[in-house]
Amino acid sequence: MTTPPQFIGCSNATREVLHEVDCASQTDAKVLITGESGVGKEVVAQLIHHASRRRQAKLIAINCAGVPDTLLASELFGHVRGSFTDAYRDKQGWLEQAHRGTIFMDEVGEMSMQMQALLLRFLESGEIQRVGSERSTTVVDVRIIAATNRRLLDQVASS
Repeated sequence: MTTPPQFIGCSNATREVLHEVDCASQTDAKVLITGESGVGKEVVAQLIHHASRRRQAKLIAINCAGVPDTLLASELFGHVRGSFTDAYRDKQGWLEQAHRGTIFMDEVGEMSMQMQALLLRFLESGEIQRVGSERSTTVVDVRIIAATNRRLLDQVASS
């Protein structure tokens, strides 16, 4: 287990963020953290995880913008042997690996619509369907904390 990060500051804005962290850590609700690049969204996610009942389990951080969709699906959901070139064995995805823990998905706004649809299915049901599998394989208990520097509501309104 890693040491929780420190969040230093005494401004009203800092106190407000720490209050939000405290509120979020008391639930298993999904969390979306927004803000410009470099403001500490990942630190906030770590604080939430370390203050939550899931603190003894894994916190897996993913930069969604840095992983192509085809690989992201396999990494998140896992895959079955033979589902694509180099899939020489079944592999657990990050969601299964983080069972009872937390996944931090940074730059979630960069995902394609197809990848967002796959993720939405998981968010609604908790079911994992590995790439190449014909059926859902398992249900996992994972808390999702997502972050983006995009103004998602503005993007939805303009679509």
